[in-house]
Amino acid sequence: MMTSAATTAEQERAAALRDAETKAIQMFEEISRTLIKPGQSEKAVSDKIHELGKERYGVRTHWHKRLIRSGPNTLLPFRDSPPDRIIEEDDILVIDLGPVFEAWEADFGRSYVLGNDPEKKKLANALDPMWHKIKAMYQQRPDMTGGELYEIAVSAAKEDGWEWNADIAGHIVGDFPHERIPNNKITHYITSGNTQSMASMDKKGHRLHWILEVHLRHPSGEFAGFFEQLLTVD
Repeated sequence: MMTSAATTAEQERAAALRDAETKAIQMFEEISRTLIKPGQSEKAVSDKIHELGKERYGVRTHWHKRLIRSGPNTLLPFRDSPPDRIIEEDDILVIDLGPVFEAWEADFGRSYVLGNDPEKKKLANALDPMWHKIKAMYQQRPDMTGGELYEIAVSAAKEDGWEWNADIAGHIVGDFPHERIPNNKITHYITSGNTQSMASMDKKGHRLHWILEVHLRHPSGEFAGFFEQLLTVD
């Protein structure tokens, strides 16, 4: 059982992570209003996001690379670095950022549809409900393993007529830099084969906090959507 001091410390950590995400939400709202337009390259949008974050939100670093993907590039895994692409009129656009606000990491991702393509809109509109569907199943048993939650996510997507578009469904997040991902690259991911409880502690004795990611691929195989935010802090 936690002492009063430990409980307070955990509450402060959770509040700091929530504050970082709130700032990320504000930044994304400004990005969607001012920067998402067709006719520019993905790199150009990334550069503008970098400047916006630095000038308006005090972001000096991102704990992972800025990911801006459009059209067929949305199908590719995070680790890939595809050639720069010009964003088109009816594209779907994925933005995944890991801004560090003061000492705390945010990890936030959204998808945007430029135009009126009904299938792209259908996919984009399914992302938020899917995230909440998976979270509700996680909350029934928060001590489940990362592997179990990954299988839940994949099954939930299939139930709704989508394909899962990644080999993960999330990862840990924390104060910057968070505990280094171990060499096996499994225990701190929501992924197949992770047999460690998501309710585990880190090496400092702190509760692990998790990001839940939704990766949905359209049945046509032509594009995908992405959505991520904090899972373990309400």
